[in-house]
Amino acid sequence: MSRIFSGVQPTGNLHLGNYLGAVRNWVRLQDQYECVFCLVDMHAITLWQDPAALRQHTREVAAAMLAAGVDASKHVLFAQSANPNHAELAWIFNCVARIGWLNRMTQFKDKAGKNRENASVGLYAYPNLMSADILAYKATHVPVGEDQKQHLELARDTAQKFNNDYGVEFFPQPEPLILGAGTRIMSLRDGSKKMSKSDESDYSRINMTDDADTIALKFRKAKTDPEALPESAEGLEGRPEAANLFGIWAALSDSTRDAALARFGGRQFSEFKKELTDLAVEVLAPINSEMKRLLADPAHLDQVLREGGKRACAISQPIMDEIKDIVGFLK
Repeated sequence: MSRIFSGVQPTGNLHLGNYLGAVRNWVRLQDQYECVFCLVDMHAITLWQDPAALRQHTREVAAAMLAAGVDASKHVLFAQSANPNHAELAWIFNCVARIGWLNRMTQFKDKAGKNRENASVGLYAYPNLMSADILAYKATHVPVGEDQKQHLELARDTAQKFNNDYGVEFFPQPEPLILGAGTRIMSLRDGSKKMSKSDESDYSRINMTDDADTIALKFRKAKTDPEALPESAEGLEGRPEAANLFGIWAALSDSTRDAALARFGGRQFSEFKKELTDLAVEVLAPINSEMKRLLADPAHLDQVLREGGKRACAISQPIMDEIKDIVGFLK
Protein backbone atom coordinates (compact mmCIF):
# COMPACT_ATOMS: atom_id res chain seq x y z
CA MET A 1 0.00 0.00 0.00
CA SER A 2 1.24 3.51 -0.81
CA ARG A 3 2.18 5.73 2.13
CA ILE A 4 0.93 9.27 2.83
CA PHE A 5 2.74 11.79 4.98
CA SER A 6 1.00 14.98 6.01
CA GLY A 7 1.57 17.49 8.76
CA VAL A 8 -0.09 20.46 10.43
CA GLN A 9 1.43 23.15 12.61
CA PRO A 10 0.16 23.25 16.22
CA THR A 11 0.32 27.03 16.44
CA GLY A 12 -3.33 27.58 17.31
CA ASN A 13 -6.71 25.97 17.09
CA LEU A 14 -7.66 24.42 13.74
CA HIS A 15 -10.22 26.31 11.70
CA LEU A 16 -12.73 25.46 8.99
CA GLY A 17 -10.14 25.91 6.24
CA ASN A 18 -7.83 23.37 7.90
CA TYR A 19 -10.70 20.93 8.27
CA LEU A 20 -12.10 21.19 4.74
CA GLY A 21 -8.75 21.60 3.02
CA ALA A 22 -6.79 18.97 4.93
CA VAL A 23 -8.14 17.01 7.90
CA ARG A 24 -11.38 15.82 6.29
CA ASN A 25 -9.44 14.60 3.26
CA TRP A 26 -6.93 12.79 5.52
CA VAL A 27 -9.79 10.94 7.17
CA ARG A 28 -11.13 9.85 3.78
CA LEU A 29 -7.73 8.68 2.60
CA GLN A 30 -7.27 6.30 5.53
CA ASP A 31 -8.91 3.39 3.69
CA GLN A 32 -6.69 3.81 0.64
CA TYR A 33 -3.25 4.53 2.10
CA GLU A 34 -0.98 3.86 5.02
CA CYS A 35 -1.03 7.27 6.72
CA VAL A 36 1.55 9.11 8.82
CA PHE A 37 0.02 12.27 10.35
CA CYS A 38 2.37 14.66 12.10
CA LEU A 39 1.92 17.66 14.38
CA VAL A 40 4.93 19.64 13.17
CA ASP A 41 5.96 21.36 16.39
CA MET A 42 9.57 21.72 15.17
CA HIS A 43 8.31 23.80 12.25
CA ALA A 44 6.22 25.83 14.69
CA ILE A 45 9.25 27.14 16.59
CA THR A 46 10.76 28.74 13.46
CA LEU A 47 8.74 31.64 14.86
CA TRP A 48 8.91 32.06 18.65
CA GLN A 49 6.22 30.17 20.58
CA ASP A 50 5.25 30.39 24.21
CA PRO A 51 6.19 26.90 25.52
CA ALA A 52 3.01 26.37 27.55
CA ALA A 53 0.87 27.55 24.64
CA LEU A 54 2.70 25.25 22.23
CA ARG A 55 2.00 22.23 24.44
CA GLN A 56 -1.68 23.20 24.72
CA HIS A 57 -2.04 23.86 21.01
CA THR A 58 -0.43 20.50 20.22
CA ARG A 59 -3.05 18.77 22.34
CA GLU A 60 -5.85 20.85 20.78
CA VAL A 61 -4.84 19.98 17.23
CA ALA A 62 -4.45 16.31 18.16
CA ALA A 63 -7.94 16.38 19.69
CA ALA A 64 -9.38 18.03 16.57
CA MET A 65 -7.84 15.42 14.31
CA LEU A 66 -9.08 12.54 16.43
CA ALA A 67 -12.53 14.10 16.75
CA ALA A 68 -12.70 14.55 12.97
CA GLY A 69 -12.07 10.85 12.45
CA VAL A 70 -8.32 10.26 12.24
CA ASP A 71 -7.85 6.67 13.45
CA ALA A 72 -4.73 6.64 15.63
CA SER A 73 -5.04 2.88 16.19
CA LYS A 74 -4.66 2.05 12.49
CA HIS A 75 -2.48 4.96 11.39
CA VAL A 76 0.29 7.05 12.93
CA LEU A 77 -0.49 10.33 14.73
CA PHE A 78 2.45 11.92 16.55
CA ALA A 79 4.35 15.08 17.38
CA GLN A 80 7.33 15.73 15.10
CA SER A 81 9.72 16.39 18.00
CA ALA A 82 9.13 12.84 19.27
CA ASN A 83 11.13 11.43 16.35
CA PRO A 84 14.75 12.67 16.13
CA ASN A 85 15.06 11.23 12.61
CA HIS A 86 13.37 14.35 11.25
CA ALA A 87 16.11 16.66 12.51
CA GLU A 88 18.86 14.18 11.61
CA LEU A 89 17.73 13.85 8.01
CA ALA A 90 17.07 17.59 7.74
CA TRP A 91 20.77 18.23 8.40
CA ILE A 92 21.79 15.81 5.67
CA PHE A 93 19.36 17.59 3.33
CA ASN A 94 20.88 20.93 4.37
CA CYS A 95 24.02 19.55 2.74
CA VAL A 96 22.18 18.26 -0.35
CA ALA A 97 19.77 21.10 -1.20
CA ARG A 98 21.17 24.26 -2.78
CA ILE A 99 20.93 27.80 -1.44
CA GLY A 100 19.43 28.93 -4.73
CA TRP A 101 16.55 26.52 -4.23
CA LEU A 102 15.75 28.02 -0.82
CA ASN A 103 16.07 31.55 -2.16
CA ARG A 104 13.16 30.82 -4.47
CA MET A 105 10.82 29.74 -1.66
CA THR A 106 8.04 32.33 -1.65
CA GLN A 107 6.72 31.46 1.82
CA PHE A 108 9.99 32.54 3.46
CA LYS A 109 9.69 35.91 1.75
CA ASP A 110 6.07 36.20 2.88
CA LYS A 111 6.75 35.24 6.52
CA ALA A 112 10.03 37.14 6.94
CA GLY A 113 8.72 40.27 5.23
CA LYS A 114 11.05 43.24 5.45
CA ASN A 115 12.96 41.72 8.39
CA ARG A 116 14.76 38.99 6.44
CA GLU A 117 18.06 39.67 8.22
CA ASN A 118 16.38 39.11 11.60
CA ALA A 119 14.54 35.93 10.59
CA SER A 120 15.70 32.69 12.18
CA VAL A 121 17.88 30.26 10.24
CA GLY A 122 15.14 27.71 10.94
CA LEU A 123 12.56 29.79 9.07
CA TYR A 124 14.90 30.00 6.07
CA ALA A 125 15.86 26.32 6.04
CA TYR A 126 12.56 24.79 7.12
CA PRO A 127 11.75 23.53 3.59
CA ASN A 128 14.63 21.09 4.07
CA LEU A 129 13.01 19.89 7.30
CA MET A 130 9.75 19.51 5.39
CA SER A 131 11.60 17.34 2.84
CA ALA A 132 12.94 15.26 5.70
CA ASP A 133 9.45 14.91 7.19
CA ILE A 134 8.25 13.32 3.96
CA LEU A 135 11.27 11.30 2.92
CA ALA A 136 12.12 9.89 6.35
CA TYR A 137 9.12 7.63 5.76
CA LYS A 138 9.66 7.20 2.00
CA ALA A 139 6.18 8.65 1.57
CA THR A 140 4.77 8.18 -1.92
CA HIS A 141 1.99 10.78 -1.69
CA VAL A 142 1.53 14.10 0.11
CA PRO A 143 -1.84 15.90 0.37
CA VAL A 144 -1.02 19.56 -0.29
CA GLY A 145 -2.71 22.87 -0.83
CA GLU A 146 -1.71 25.10 -3.70
CA ASP A 147 0.59 27.08 -1.40
CA GLN A 148 2.57 23.96 -0.47
CA LYS A 149 3.25 22.66 -3.98
CA GLN A 150 6.55 24.56 -4.13
CA HIS A 151 7.81 22.81 -1.00
CA LEU A 152 6.87 19.41 -2.37
CA GLU A 153 8.79 20.20 -5.55
CA LEU A 154 11.79 20.96 -3.34
CA ALA A 155 11.40 17.57 -1.65
CA ARG A 156 11.31 15.90 -5.05
CA ASP A 157 14.40 17.81 -6.20
CA THR A 158 16.23 16.93 -2.99
CA ALA A 159 15.32 13.25 -3.30
CA GLN A 160 16.56 13.19 -6.89
CA LYS A 161 19.81 15.01 -6.07
CA PHE A 162 20.52 12.67 -3.14
CA ASN A 163 19.97 9.67 -5.40
CA ASN A 164 22.22 11.17 -8.09
CA ASP A 165 24.95 12.30 -5.66
CA TYR A 166 25.28 8.83 -4.14
CA GLY A 167 24.47 6.76 -7.20
CA VAL A 168 21.44 5.07 -5.64
CA GLU A 169 17.73 4.69 -6.32
CA PHE A 170 16.78 5.16 -2.70
CA PHE A 171 14.20 7.91 -2.27
CA PRO A 172 10.90 7.85 -4.18
CA GLN A 173 9.48 10.92 -5.92
CA PRO A 174 6.50 11.80 -3.69
CA GLU A 175 3.39 12.79 -5.63
CA PRO A 176 1.00 15.61 -4.65
CA LEU A 177 -2.63 14.94 -3.80
CA ILE A 178 -4.76 18.06 -4.31
CA LEU A 179 -8.27 17.19 -3.31
CA GLY A 180 -11.78 18.56 -3.29
CA ALA A 181 -13.73 21.79 -3.38
CA GLY A 182 -12.47 22.84 0.04
CA THR A 183 -8.77 23.02 -0.75
CA ARG A 184 -8.73 26.83 -0.42
CA ILE A 185 -11.14 28.43 2.06
CA MET A 186 -10.85 32.19 2.32
CA SER A 187 -11.30 34.69 5.16
CA LEU A 188 -14.85 35.62 6.15
CA ARG A 189 -13.71 39.25 6.35
CA ASP A 190 -11.73 39.43 3.11
CA GLY A 191 -12.46 36.96 0.35
CA SER A 192 -9.09 37.63 -1.29
CA LYS A 193 -7.10 36.26 1.67
CA LYS A 194 -6.85 32.67 2.83
CA MET A 195 -8.57 31.79 6.11
CA SER A 196 -5.81 31.82 8.71
CA LYS A 197 -5.40 31.28 12.43
CA SER A 198 -2.87 34.14 12.45
CA ASP A 199 -5.46 36.71 11.34
CA GLU A 200 -6.03 39.25 14.11
CA SER A 201 -9.82 39.08 13.75
CA ASP A 202 -11.45 35.97 15.15
CA TYR A 203 -14.43 36.81 12.93
CA SER A 204 -12.30 35.99 9.87
CA ARG A 205 -12.53 32.24 10.55
CA ILE A 206 -14.70 29.47 11.92
CA ASN A 207 -12.68 27.70 14.62
CA MET A 208 -13.15 24.00 15.27
CA THR A 209 -13.88 24.91 18.89
CA ASP A 210 -16.66 27.38 18.02
CA ASP A 211 -20.12 26.46 19.30
CA ALA A 212 -23.32 26.78 17.26
CA ASP A 213 -24.07 30.33 18.42
CA THR A 214 -20.56 31.51 17.56
CA ILE A 215 -20.70 29.89 14.12
CA ALA A 216 -24.04 31.60 13.44
CA LEU A 217 -22.71 34.98 14.59
CA LYS A 218 -19.60 34.73 12.40
CA PHE A 219 -21.55 33.80 9.28
CA ARG A 220 -24.03 36.63 9.92
CA LYS A 221 -21.13 39.07 10.16
CA ALA A 222 -19.28 37.57 7.17
CA LYS A 223 -18.53 40.23 4.59
CA THR A 224 -20.84 40.25 1.55
CA ASP A 225 -21.95 42.74 -1.09
CA PRO A 226 -25.36 44.36 -1.77
CA GLU A 227 -26.17 42.34 -4.88
CA ALA A 228 -28.41 39.25 -4.98
CA LEU A 229 -26.66 35.91 -5.28
CA PRO A 230 -25.68 35.08 -8.86
CA GLU A 231 -27.09 32.15 -10.80
CA SER A 232 -23.94 31.30 -12.74
CA ALA A 233 -20.19 31.08 -12.16
CA GLU A 234 -19.67 34.15 -14.34
CA GLY A 235 -21.69 36.12 -11.81
CA LEU A 236 -19.09 35.38 -9.11
CA GLU A 237 -16.33 37.22 -10.97
CA GLY A 238 -15.18 40.20 -8.95
CA ARG A 239 -17.19 39.00 -5.93
CA PRO A 240 -14.63 37.11 -3.81
CA GLU A 241 -16.74 36.99 -0.64
CA ALA A 242 -19.72 35.49 -2.46
CA ALA A 243 -17.44 33.01 -4.21
CA ASN A 244 -15.94 32.00 -0.87
CA LEU A 245 -19.29 31.40 0.83
CA PHE A 246 -20.49 29.34 -2.12
CA GLY A 247 -17.25 27.35 -1.94
CA ILE A 248 -17.75 26.70 1.78
CA TRP A 249 -21.32 25.47 1.20
CA ALA A 250 -20.13 23.22 -1.63
CA ALA A 251 -17.36 21.71 0.50
CA LEU A 252 -19.53 21.20 3.58
CA SER A 253 -22.28 19.58 1.54
CA ASP A 254 -19.90 17.44 -0.56
CA SER A 255 -21.40 19.16 -3.55
CA THR A 256 -20.17 21.66 -6.16
CA ARG A 257 -20.20 25.41 -6.51
CA ASP A 258 -22.47 25.02 -9.55
CA ALA A 259 -24.97 23.11 -7.40
CA ALA A 260 -24.85 25.92 -4.86
CA LEU A 261 -25.46 28.49 -7.59
CA ALA A 262 -28.41 26.51 -8.91
CA ARG A 263 -29.93 26.25 -5.44
CA PHE A 264 -29.36 29.76 -4.10
CA GLY A 265 -29.00 31.94 -7.21
CA GLY A 266 -31.18 35.04 -7.12
CA ARG A 267 -31.80 34.81 -3.38
CA GLN A 268 -30.57 37.20 -0.71
CA PHE A 269 -27.41 36.66 1.30
CA SER A 270 -29.41 36.55 4.54
CA GLU A 271 -31.33 33.45 3.40
CA PHE A 272 -28.19 31.76 2.12
CA LYS A 273 -26.25 32.51 5.30
CA LYS A 274 -28.95 30.90 7.43
CA GLU A 275 -28.81 27.65 5.43
CA LEU A 276 -25.00 27.79 5.40
CA THR A 277 -24.99 28.19 9.19
CA ASP A 278 -27.33 25.25 9.69
CA LEU A 279 -25.14 23.08 7.47
CA ALA A 280 -21.91 24.14 9.22
CA VAL A 281 -23.38 23.41 12.66
CA GLU A 282 -24.64 20.02 11.49
CA VAL A 283 -21.15 19.07 10.26
CA LEU A 284 -19.04 20.66 12.99
CA ALA A 285 -21.12 20.18 16.17
CA PRO A 286 -20.26 16.46 16.62
CA ILE A 287 -16.57 17.23 16.10
CA ASN A 288 -16.74 20.10 18.58
CA SER A 289 -18.39 17.88 21.19
CA GLU A 290 -15.82 15.12 20.80
CA MET A 291 -12.97 17.63 20.96
CA LYS A 292 -14.22 18.90 24.31
CA ARG A 293 -14.38 15.33 25.62
CA LEU A 294 -10.83 14.58 24.51
CA LEU A 295 -9.39 17.85 25.82
CA ALA A 296 -10.84 17.07 29.24
CA ASP A 297 -8.34 14.17 29.42
CA PRO A 298 -4.92 15.56 28.38
CA ALA A 299 -3.13 12.49 29.77
CA HIS A 300 -4.97 10.33 27.22
CA LEU A 301 -4.00 12.68 24.37
CA ASP A 302 -0.37 12.62 25.50
CA GLN A 303 -0.44 8.83 25.56
CA VAL A 304 -1.88 8.66 22.04
CA LEU A 305 0.90 10.93 20.78
CA ARG A 306 3.61 9.00 22.66
CA GLU A 307 2.45 5.73 21.11
CA GLY A 308 2.33 7.42 17.72
CA GLY A 309 5.88 8.67 18.19
CA LYS A 310 7.12 5.15 18.87
CA ARG A 311 5.40 3.84 15.76
CA ALA A 312 6.78 6.69 13.66
CA CYS A 313 10.30 5.89 14.84
CA ALA A 314 9.77 2.21 14.04
CA ILE A 315 9.06 3.15 10.41
CA SER A 316 11.77 5.79 9.94
CA GLN A 317 14.70 4.34 11.92
CA PRO A 318 15.50 1.50 9.46
CA ILE A 319 15.30 4.04 6.62
CA MET A 320 17.58 6.39 8.54
CA ASP A 321 20.07 3.59 9.15
CA GLU A 322 20.26 2.95 5.39
CA ILE A 323 20.69 6.68 4.71
CA LYS A 324 23.64 6.88 7.12
CA ASP A 325 25.25 3.90 5.44
CA ILE A 326 24.78 5.47 1.98
CA VAL A 327 26.26 8.78 3.18
CA GLY A 328 29.26 7.02 4.74
CA PHE A 329 28.66 7.45 8.44
CA LEU A 330 30.22 4.82 10.71
CA LYS A 331 27.80 2.48 12.42
